[in-house]
Amino acid sequence: MTERKPRVLLLFGGRSSEHSVSCVTAAGVMHAIDRERFDVVPVGITRQGEWTLLTEDPQDWALNTGSLPEISDVDNPVQLSTDPNKTSLMSLSKSVVSELGEIDVVFPLLHGPFGEDGSIQGMLEMAGVSYVGSGIAASAMGMDKHFMKVVFESAGFKVGPYEVITNKQWLRDSDSALQRCERLEYPLFVKPARAGSSVGITKVDVPSELRDAIEVARREDPKVIVEQGIIGREIECGVLEGRGSTPSRASLPGEISVADNGHTFYDFEAKYVDGAAAKLSCPAQLSDEATMQIRELAVKAFDAIDAEGLSRVDFFYTPEGEWIINEINTMPGFTPSSMYPQMWAKTGIDYRELIDELIALASERRIGLR
Repeated sequence: MTERKPRVLLLFGGRSSEHSVSCVTAAGVMHAIDRERFDVVPVGITRQGEWTLLTEDPQDWALNTGSLPEISDVDNPVQLSTDPNKTSLMSLSKSVVSELGEIDVVFPLLHGPFGEDGSIQGMLEMAGVSYVGSGIAASAMGMDKHFMKVVFESAGFKVGPYEVITNKQWLRDSDSALQRCERLEYPLFVKPARAGSSVGITKVDVPSELRDAIEVARREDPKVIVEQGIIGREIECGVLEGRGSTPSRASLPGEISVADNGHTFYDFEAKYVDGAAAKLSCPAQLSDEATMQIRELAVKAFDAIDAEGLSRVDFFYTPEGEWIINEINTMPGFTPSSMYPQMWAKTGIDYRELIDELIALASERRIGLR
C-alpha cells in the first residue's frame, strides 16, 4: 500500500490590507513546492473572512502587469474540523458539511492583522493542527511595533526614539499626544502599530504634517507609533529555526536602497508595484566583523520573542558602526524575489529547500504549550 503524501494547506489572502501581498506570496509557494513530496490544498480567505477552496494554479494569484490579486470566489466554502480528534478540512458547499480529508500541516502565508498577529495561530492551536511559523505570543509581539520594541529594549538591543499613541489617548487629548512627539527629531515616520508592508506609513518632515499623518495611520490601526528617523543603512537578516537541539541560524545579510525616483522611503508602492523603486543587494557589502555581528543579533532577536520557524530581522547600521534594531517580521515576504528567500539562496538554501525545511519544522513541533 502506497503511503499517503503529507497534505499541506496553503492559507492566504485574509482580512488585512495586505490581502493581495499574501496572494502573491502564495503564488510563489504554489509554484515551487515539491508536488512529489506534498499534496497541496490551497485555501483562501476573503477580505470579509470567508474561507474557500481555490485552484492550484499559481498564475491565478501572481502579480501580473502591476495589478494586485484578490480572493472573491466563495463557491467552495470550507472550514477546519471542530472535532478535537480530527485535523480535517470540511466542505460547506450546498449547506452540507462533508469531510475533504486530513490536513497534516498548515502553511499560513498571511500578512498583517488576523493572520500573522497570533489570531490564526491561536485558532490552529485550538484545532490541533501543525503549522509553519511562530506561535501565538511571538506572532502577536512581532505584529505590534510597540510591544516589540519593549521586548527588544529589555533584551539589550538599541532601539530608536519613538512615541506610542493609543486610540484612547488620541480621542481624549490629541494635542497632548502631539506634544509628546516634540522630543523627537525630524524627519519622523508615522506608522500603524500593527500593520506591515509599509501600509499607512507617512514620512513627516515638519510638525504641521504630523496630525494628518497620524490620521492616515489610524485608518489602518487605531494604535499608532511615531518613530524618529535613523541615519543609517537598512540591513536585513533572515533567521531559520534549528531542528531539535540544533541552534537557530541566520542568513547572509541583505540591504535595501531606495532609488531617487519619487519614493522617499521603502513604501508599499516601492515594494510591490514599482519594480525600479528599490535595489535589493545580497549579500550586503559589510566587513566580516559587521556581518558576524548582524547574524548574531538577528538570532538573538529571534530568541528574544521566542519565535519559531522563520523570521526576518531588520536593522539600521549607522555611520558610527552601531546596530539599531527596527523590527522583526515573523511571516516575512516570501515570494521568490522577496529578501528573505533571496538571503537564504545566497547562504546556500534555495526556495524549494526552504519550503521543505519549514514544513519539516512544523511537522516535528508539538501543538500546545512548549
